[in-house]
Amino acid sequence: MDRWVGKVAVVTGASAGIGAAIAEALVKEGLLVVGFARRQVKLEVLAKSFHGLKGKFYVKQCDVSNEEDLVAAFNWVKTELGGIDVLVNNAGVINSRKFLDDDIPSLRNMLNVNFVATAIGTQEAVASMRSRKVPGHIININSVAGHVTPPVPMAISAYCSTKYAVTALTETVRKELAAANAEIKITSLSPGFVATEILQKASYDATVLEKFRHAPHLEPKDISDAVVYVLGTPQNVQITELTIRPLNEAM
Repeated sequence: MDRWVGKVAVVTGASAGIGAAIAEALVKEGLLVVGFARRQVKLEVLAKSFHGLKGKFYVKQCDVSNEEDLVAAFNWVKTELGGIDVLVNNAGVINSRKFLDDDIPSLRNMLNVNFVATAIGTQEAVASMRSRKVPGHIININSVAGHVTPPVPMAISAYCSTKYAVTALTETVRKELAAANAEIKITSLSPGFVATEILQKASYDATVLEKFRHAPHLEPKDISDAVVYVLGTPQNVQITELTIRPLNEAM
């Protein structure tokens, strides 16, 4: 990880859960981390908690579902910090409806957050890395749901569809970068169930939440540890897909 000390990392969805854990891990490793999220107060609380660590944390309020807001945030990183060396596309949403019961605004928001923001961020990061002729790494926080659909219908709407799109996007970008002989890595990191606030935000009822509470699960730190592992590989090594499941997960 020494080669990343002092380098700039952007983490989307950094205010809580997996994103907050990744931001903390990267700051501990000495990176300059910019946290993108809508909830500025939570980002500011994180910034205070990271005080004294090896790196530095920058707060950038941003709604990744809004294209203009997202592009403006990346432009801020370029202007203030010079560019991006590491991008972690982590922001994601889910909702508690079945697909056939969902509405268009909800579907559009899920697509914008889970896929379109990842696509825009990837383009912005690669452009930054290429313009400065530096090695870089993009890590897309995907899901096992981006590789297999649940065996029975679940109230997660088009979540699997958006994550399948992330799987395809990651491989598409990998091949384009390989064809250009670029020194830029891209990784799909696909966790199983992680205990975060995402289900509460999706408004699942208490019975469902209780079932999830007792299900095998990972902690956000398990995913942040994996991000550090992926970033720490030698330059000639590219982990294209890393699947992490809790022990005894059935899906």
